[in-house]
Amino acid sequence: MPRLADPDPNAIPADVRDFLSALPPDPMVKMLTHSIGTVKLFIQLARAQFASLELPARSRELVILTVAEYTECEFEAAQHRPMSEAAGVDRATREIITSRDIDSPHLSAYDRTLIRFAAEVVRSPRIPDDLFDQVRQILSEREIVEVLQVIGYYWSFGRVATVLAVELTTVYGDEPPLAGETERAD
Repeated sequence: MPRLADPDPNAIPADVRDFLSALPPDPMVKMLTHSIGTVKLFIQLARAQFASLELPARSRELVILTVAEYTECEFEAAQHRPMSEAAGVDRATREIITSRDIDSPHLSAYDRTLIRFAAEVVRSPRIPDDLFDQVRQILSEREIVEVLQVIGYYWSFGRVATVLAVELTTVYGDEPPLAGETERAD
């Protein structure tokens, strides 16, 4: 059971209500609506991470699944399993992330470095130089910053979901709708 009740719809300003009305009903969006000053920005940032990154979708999903695992957020993991599959992350790789076997020889060197980096960022504020040097070999400077932003966004998302016990009621496929789109027909 969620730790906070749904926000009072009458307390939501019209512009926020209009923005949210274009989204599929979702318990996480309801929870985020308690912060009427940031809910639109939080959702817009999520959309940007699906539409405006140089980082490939598959890499983004590896990062998100890793963050979900290391923040112990089943809500996030459940939402992103189908999205990661659509982005080309195979079941074996998802299972390796879930088992936290991030040094697995079954991972490609790229995947192993990216997953280790994401896990280390979640666990610690400092990254060892050798790991950062490996990341610099596989990602551009822009992609490194984008990975850090994706980690930060999904760490925050995960904490809202776990601390406030947001119930998982809907699992979406592929990717969330972009600006101007309405609910997907999955």
